[in-house]
Amino acid sequence: MGKNTVFADDIEEIIISEEKLKTRIRELGEEITAAYNEDDDIVMLCILRGAVLFMADLAREIDLPVVFDFMDVSSYGASTESSGVVRIIKDMEENIEDRHLLIVEDIIDTGRTLKHVVDMLHTRSPKSIKIVTLLDKPERRVQKELEADFNGFEIPDKFVVGYGLDFAEKYRNLSFIGVLKEKMYS
Repeated sequence: MGKNTVFADDIEEIIISEEKLKTRIRELGEEITAAYNEDDDIVMLCILRGAVLFMADLAREIDLPVVFDFMDVSSYGASTESSGVVRIIKDMEENIEDRHLLIVEDIIDTGRTLKHVVDMLHTRSPKSIKIVTLLDKPERRVQKELEADFNGFEIPDKFVVGYGLDFAEKYRNLSFIGVLKEKMYS
């Protein structure tokens, strides 16, 4: 397993290696660069906390000027299921009126939380809203009309951690995406 061996007994399998992450993020950066013009005013909005590592690496692969902002949104407790209640813990600070907004998300699962955020941000009159997600679980999607404009990896409905994704605030610093053993969260 290499790095992060302290968690070796907690991980059932590695589904996306560090190398695959790096390669796909480079490709996503190229796709995003091609989707905008050089003079577009782009705000990258990182959804905290899970998307921090992804945004940091992705931003370095985008060959355009971008502004960073952050939003902390919660619909999860310490368990694996969403509470259904969306709370804005930290709102973004940038004014996005007439600017291009690129929402950077770690994973789209049911889509409920992200749909709430997108609907709210539309009221702020951005020029456009695009979504980039590292991981997508389409079989869990409740909000069928919600799709990412840029998608890193489609994954099966398994409980994954690593590269920013956590369980009870642990495992975020893994350099890969792994499936957490069921005994760790059940």
